[in-house]
Amino acid sequence: MLPLSFTRSAYRDSPAVRVWQHRNYARFMSGLAPYYVTSWMQRVGVGWLAWELSHSHAWVGAIAAADLAPLVVLGPFAGAQADRSDPLQQMRWSQIAMIAQAVALAVITVSGSMTIGILLALSLLSGLIQPYYTAARQMIIPAAVPRTEYPSAITFDSTLFHGSRFIGPMLAAIAIPLLGVASTFLIHVAGCLAFYVMVARMDLVTPPPVLKPKAGMLTEIAEGFAYTRGHRGIWPLFGMLAVASLVARPLQELLPGFAGGVFDAGAPGLAWLTSSMGVGSLGAGLYLATRGHVRGLATLSIIATCALAVTTFGFVATNRIAASIPFAIVWGFALTLMGVGIQAMTQIAVDDNMRGRVMILYAMIFRGLPAVGALTIGVLAEYIGIRSTFALAALLTLIAWLALAPRHKAIDDAMNQQRK
Repeated sequence: MLPLSFTRSAYRDSPAVRVWQHRNYARFMSGLAPYYVTSWMQRVGVGWLAWELSHSHAWVGAIAAADLAPLVVLGPFAGAQADRSDPLQQMRWSQIAMIAQAVALAVITVSGSMTIGILLALSLLSGLIQPYYTAARQMIIPAAVPRTEYPSAITFDSTLFHGSRFIGPMLAAIAIPLLGVASTFLIHVAGCLAFYVMVARMDLVTPPPVLKPKAGMLTEIAEGFAYTRGHRGIWPLFGMLAVASLVARPLQELLPGFAGGVFDAGAPGLAWLTSSMGVGSLGAGLYLATRGHVRGLATLSIIATCALAVTTFGFVATNRIAASIPFAIVWGFALTLMGVGIQAMTQIAVDDNMRGRVMILYAMIFRGLPAVGALTIGVLAEYIGIRSTFALAALLTLIAWLALAPRHKAIDDAMNQQRK
């Protein structure tokens, strides 16, 4: 047996443990954990409320689009703003706005005045806040740890997020039948407050703003696009991610239609499906967090895209919820391995003076494009059926994988070159 002192030393020196020794990172993650859980509770609540109010795949897609689509428009400006200012202050202000949105959603629902139009407007308000929250978050985590800890720090953030995809929906499945859908919104108010308190306690010293507002913001945004376009690793991976995010990723946003219209399983069925995806995502997040490096991760991300296409086919091939759950678990694993793998590699590969602008492009693709896809797929599903629509989406994802698979080694080499 190994000496106890050796075992303890190995434990302390492991990437999964070292990252938590940084006080500001630990505080940030401690606030994010309850916020992530209650965010998923609210997300399930909003999705189910949209289905109850409309019984329309198109409306469910529109509600999802309202929450996600503003990132596509505002993302470049939020990223440039984060590069030229204090991201911690940007995070604090975005959280104050998020608390106000959560309170409005809870109060209107409790009062019985909620309509599909009001729900759309409040989802749009959330969507307008998200770009600034997301850009700040992408800057704060790297500023809270040394560069050598980036892979574990970023993937632990993802692990918390995707682990909450299991916990939050399960809690929503209990809360909605017992307390009503409004309870998920009230609980999220508490989660927002808890996160704000932890962010307010942070004393993070961020580097001086890397952008000098000499040129206009549009020029700075163009520089970020040009840098991304010229990178031999980031650009092709972002392209593959864009296709998967546009056509396969909306499956998650349109789960209410599967739960209610395909599986006839109601709100508990929606929670089971969402949680199953969360279980797979949690597994992928834990794997990436304990892996501790990004070598070979481009190849794994490309393989995961193939798995995402195959499991999407499997999910839509059945009308029984019990048969769909294994596919949902593997789907969640593949999505997270692809998406978070690309995120971690990009955080390591990108130049510091381009971080805000490039990482918001990542967020625009991974979070914003599913909004466009959800709306498009929701409308198309009204005509050819939701299962046929996602079968077509799976085929397009498979084509994107085929385009990059032969180039996986060159892409991996480009993502692991020496950085500034």
